[in-house]
Amino acid sequence: MLEPILIWALVAFLAQLVDGTLGMAYGTITTSALVTLGVLPALASASVHVAEIFTTLSSGSFHLRFGNVDRKIALCLITPGVIGGIAGAYIATSMAVKLLRAIVSFILLCMGFTILYKFAFKNKKHLQAKEPSPKVLVPLGFIAAFIDALGGGGWGPITTTTLVVNNVKPNIAIGSVNFSEFFITTAIAVAFLILIGPERVDWLIILGLTMGGVVCAPISPWLCKKLPQRILGLLVGTTVIMLNIRIIFYLIFG
Repeated sequence: MLEPILIWALVAFLAQLVDGTLGMAYGTITTSALVTLGVLPALASASVHVAEIFTTLSSGSFHLRFGNVDRKIALCLITPGVIGGIAGAYIATSMAVKLLRAIVSFILLCMGFTILYKFAFKNKKHLQAKEPSPKVLVPLGFIAAFIDALGGGGWGPITTTTLVVNNVKPNIAIGSVNFSEFFITTAIAVAFLILIGPERVDWLIILGLTMGGVVCAPISPWLCKKLPQRILGLLVGTTVIMLNIRIIFYLIFG
């Protein structure tokens, strides 16, 4: 019994290291691992989101402590994100969503190349903090959480990528996204538990994912704060490209 828990803890530690530093990929990495081992997608997404209640609380708190959070951005994302997450959880338990995932992944792939271009070739004015308007943040929160609930990942890639494309400093985008994610993932997890029943969730997997994510939580926000903004932007762009090439390939050939 101990060995599977330690395996999931290691997976979650590595996923949280990437997610807390770059603002994305915890859900994508852990859900992919679960589905690969035969867990049904809806159950995998539910397990990941329950574990993320604890990992995002810890990670978001450290991002706040290290000064990576813009409270106005986070607040504009939270309420629509909660609504979108609940709606996505309902859809995820009732219908197929491959086409929607493919469209979103293609859009994110294009945005990833945009980020790489900005941080590789543009001057430093693109690294200045800039707060997007609520007209951008409110629909962004809803759509990102909706997609996240559908596939067990997507909140980070969609929100962080969009914020960075809109010239928000990478560490502020990442910290704000991680901080607001606690509220989103809590709503999604509760919705899944109501819709599919807590008895269908593997609580040992959740325990392992929680342990690994919480242990890593203090490390990644510190890295996010210390890495140069240009390097952080390039890493975000590269990660977005890699994640979405993998998703598109899986949807086409998987």
